[in-house]
Amino acid sequence: MIQFRRRHAPIFALLLASAATPVLAQTAPKDTGLADIVVTAERREQSLQQVPISATVLSAEDLQRKGVGNLADIQQVAPSIAINTVNRSTFVNIRGVGIAQSAPTSNPGVAYYIDGQLIPHEQFIGMSFYDIASIEVLRGPQGTLTGQNSTGGAIYVRTPKPQFDSLSAMANLTAGNYGRYRAETAANIGGENVALRLAYVHEEHDSYTKNIAANAQSQPGNLKMDAVRGNLRVRGMDGTLDLNLRAEYFNSRSDNIAVKNRNDAVTSNPFQIEEDARSYLNQHGYRLAMDARVDLTDRVQFRTLTSWQDGKTLDQTDGDRTATAAPRPPAGNVGRVSQSSTQFQTFIQEFNLLSTDKGPLQWVVGAFFMDEKVPVTLLRDNNNVRDFVSSTSTIITTAKNTTYSGFGQINYHFNDKLELVVGGRYSWDSQVYTRFAVPGAGFTLPFTSSISTSQLTGKVGVNYHLGRDGLLYASASKGYKAGGVNLTPNTPNFMPERNFVYEAGFKTQFLDRHLRVNGDVFYSVYKDIQLSSLVGGLPVTQNALGGHAKGAELEVTGQFGGLGLNMGAGILDAQFSNAACISDTNAAGTDAGCPTNLRFVPQGRNLPFSPKLTLNGGIQYAIPLGGDITATPRLQWSHVSSQNATPFPSINTLVPGRDLLDARVTLDFHHGWQVEAFVQNLTNKLYIASQIQNSSSADGGIIYGAPRTWGVRLKAMFGK
Repeated sequence: MIQFRRRHAPIFALLLASAATPVLAQTAPKDTGLADIVVTAERREQSLQQVPISATVLSAEDLQRKGVGNLADIQQVAPSIAINTVNRSTFVNIRGVGIAQSAPTSNPGVAYYIDGQLIPHEQFIGMSFYDIASIEVLRGPQGTLTGQNSTGGAIYVRTPKPQFDSLSAMANLTAGNYGRYRAETAANIGGENVALRLAYVHEEHDSYTKNIAANAQSQPGNLKMDAVRGNLRVRGMDGTLDLNLRAEYFNSRSDNIAVKNRNDAVTSNPFQIEEDARSYLNQHGYRLAMDARVDLTDRVQFRTLTSWQDGKTLDQTDGDRTATAAPRPPAGNVGRVSQSSTQFQTFIQEFNLLSTDKGPLQWVVGAFFMDEKVPVTLLRDNNNVRDFVSSTSTIITTAKNTTYSGFGQINYHFNDKLELVVGGRYSWDSQVYTRFAVPGAGFTLPFTSSISTSQLTGKVGVNYHLGRDGLLYASASKGYKAGGVNLTPNTPNFMPERNFVYEAGFKTQFLDRHLRVNGDVFYSVYKDIQLSSLVGGLPVTQNALGGHAKGAELEVTGQFGGLGLNMGAGILDAQFSNAACISDTNAAGTDAGCPTNLRFVPQGRNLPFSPKLTLNGGIQYAIPLGGDITATPRLQWSHVSSQNATPFPSINTLVPGRDLLDARVTLDFHHGWQVEAFVQNLTNKLYIASQIQNSSSADGGIIYGAPRTWGVRLKAMFGK
C-alpha cells in the first residue's frame, strides 16, 4: 500500500507524485514540492526515501497521466523491467530475471501480489488492472518477506481501501479509435465502523490487426472484458481490529491474440493475417480473501491473510497460422487446430507477527502456506482446420503444488543514522505431477512423478540515514524459484533456480523537497536458470546454465510550481556465465560438441529479455485558465533497447528496440471533474512487442505493438 502525505493544505496539483483522487483545480498552481510516498513493502508503513529497496512507485494518477492502461505498459515507465504478453501468459522479467517461456509446471520469477494475495502464475496477473490505488515495482530478489518465486523481484498492486464515515463515487469513462470503450466505476459507502467499496469495469476494443482470409471466422485481437470487486472493511475492539473481506470476479472474452505468420506468403502488412480457424481466448475466475490485523498490544500486531483463487483459461488457436494449409491426410499436411484448458485452484494462508513501536529494534516473523491444484488439457486436431472436432494429440495432466515457509526480519537502529537489516526465509516446496494422457511410448498411464526442494533465502543490509530526505544503503540478498517435473515421463526434473544480488544505492531530495533523485548499482549471480523449450514437440524445462548481470538504475522526479518532470533510466549487462548445450525451440539439429538435438549456448551470450537500456521521461505544465479550470499538457517518452526471447538470437527471437511517444492534455474543473484527450504512440511507430516461439500446439510468430491510438476520457468524483 502507498499513501501520499502532503506538506501543506490541499492544492490543485503535485501531478508528479499525486494522490489517487482527481485533481481539484485552483486559479493558480501552488509551489508545494513533492509529496511523501509511503510504502509497505516491508510489512509496515515507511517513507519510500527510508526503505533500502530499488523501487518504482506509481499512484493511480501516475498511471493515468503516464498512459499505463494495462500491466505491459509498466515497462514504459519503470527502468529495468521487460513485460511480454504471449498467448495466455504475461512474462515479467526484472533485470533479466523472471520467466522466458512457460511450461505447465513452471512458475514465474517475479512475485505478483494484489492486496496482499500472491497470484502464483502468470496467466491471471493482468485481470485486476482497474480501480488501483498504487503499484510498487520492487527490483531484485525479495527472498525474505515475499519469498515465493521472487528471484527477479516483486510487483505489489493495491486497490483503494474502503473509507469510514464517507459516501463517494467515481466514474472514469474512455472512448477511442479501434472501437475502444472503457467504463470504470467505484463507490464507497462508509459508516462509523463498517465501510464497503465496490468497483466495476467493462472494456472492449477491436483488433489492431485484420484477418483478411476469405473464410475467416474470427478477428484475433478483439476483446471484451468485465470485472467486479468488493471490499468490506470492519473495525472494532476500540480500534485494534482492522478486517477486510474481499471478493472479485473477472470474465475476459477475446478472439485470442493476433500473431503474424513469419512466413506469410500473402501480405507483408504487419497488421494483416490470414487464419481460417475459429480462435478465442476466454479467461474467467474469482478470488476470495480475508485480511485481518489485530493490535495485540501497543507494540505488537498480528496479521492473518487467507485467500482462495479459482481461475480458468479456455483457448483455441489456428495452429498453422494460415488460411490455406490443408489438414491430414496425407500425413505431410500441416493444417491443424489446437485447443487447451488450464485451471488454477489455489489456497493461501499467511500469518505475520510484527512490532509496531518506534524503538531501536523492529521485527517481523511469519509463516506462509500454499496448496494448489492445476489441471491442464492440451488438444490438437490435425484432421480439421476450421474448428476443433476430435483430438489427434492429447495431453491431460494435473499438478499439485505445496509450499511451506517461515520467515523473519529484524531492523536494528544503532542510532538515528546507522541501521542493520537481517532477514531470512526457509521454504519447502513439493510438486506431484500426474499424466493421464501424453504422447509417446515406453510408460504406463497414469504416470506420476514428484519433486521436493527446499532453500534458505534472505537479506543482509546496512543503511545510513541522512535525515528525513535521504538514505545510503548496501545489501546482499538471495531469491529462489522452486523446481518442478517435466511433462514427458522419465525426463529429468528441473531443479530450483537461485539469484544472489549485491546492491548499493542512495535516496535523496533537494531544493526544499522539490527534486527527488534515487539510484542504485547492482551485481547479480544467477544460478541454474530455468529455461523452457520443446523436445520432440513437447515442452521441457531445463536448467543447465548460470548467468551474471551488472547494472544501475536512476529515477528523478521534480515539481516546480506548475512544472512537473520525471526521468528513469536502467542500464543492464546480463550474460550467461557458462557455456552449455540445451534444446532450441526454433531450430532442430545438433551443434558440434553437443548431444543429439541440442544446440550450443556460449559463455557471454545475453540472457533472454534483458534490454541493455530502458529509459523514460515525461514533462508537463499546469496552465491556469481562470474560472477554476487548469489545462495540463504532457509528453511522455520511453525507450527500450533490443532483446531476445530465448538464448538463441535469430529473426525468430529478436525483439528490436523501440522509442514511443505519448501526448495528452488534461482539463481539471472544480468539484472533481476532469476531461482528457490523449494520443499514444504519437509517431505511429511500427514495433515488435513480443516474439512467440513454437509450441506443442501452434507455430510461433510476431506480435506487433499497438499503432497510433487516440481517445478522450471523462472522470468525475462525487461525495467526500
